[in-house]
Amino acid sequence: MTKATGEHMGVVTALVRASFLVSAVYAESAREYGITSQQGQLLCVLMAQPYGMSELGGILHLAKSSLTELVDRSVRRGLVRREPDPRDGRAVRVALTEQGGELAEAFYTETCRRIDDLPSGLAAADRAALAGLLGRVVEDNQVPVVFMEPGDAAAHKN
Repeated sequence: MTKATGEHMGVVTALVRASFLVSAVYAESAREYGITSQQGQLLCVLMAQPYGMSELGGILHLAKSSLTELVDRSVRRGLVRREPDPRDGRAVRVALTEQGGELAEAFYTETCRRIDDLPSGLAAADRAALAGLLGRVVEDNQVPVVFMEPGDAAAHKN
């Protein structure tokens, strides 16, 4: 059963439906760039820096086998590369290739634009309040950085 227009949703319903909305936008953007949503997440995470496989597994919440498959597919596409970890000679890090960096930047920019349009019907003060509240929820739950602020992407280039 749905609420009538103008009635307020509870926090659970609003957060779950908002997460579905953002996931749908993210998936549509990824499709248009010829990648999967998971590849889009991987590229966006790697924009900040290369990561070890265990770090990536934690950030992306993927089992080791799923992460290995994701990285393998992305390596075959020329989007990422494995490189030695300077801190541990037995380990590898995953880094963006030049092609992957270009695709990551384009995908990231377009996805940010689309997501920024979602609350376009809100006044500036309401958008700021929404950002502040959601930011607190993210920080309180220690959500890893899987998507940076738009201005932060250029500052974290490899």
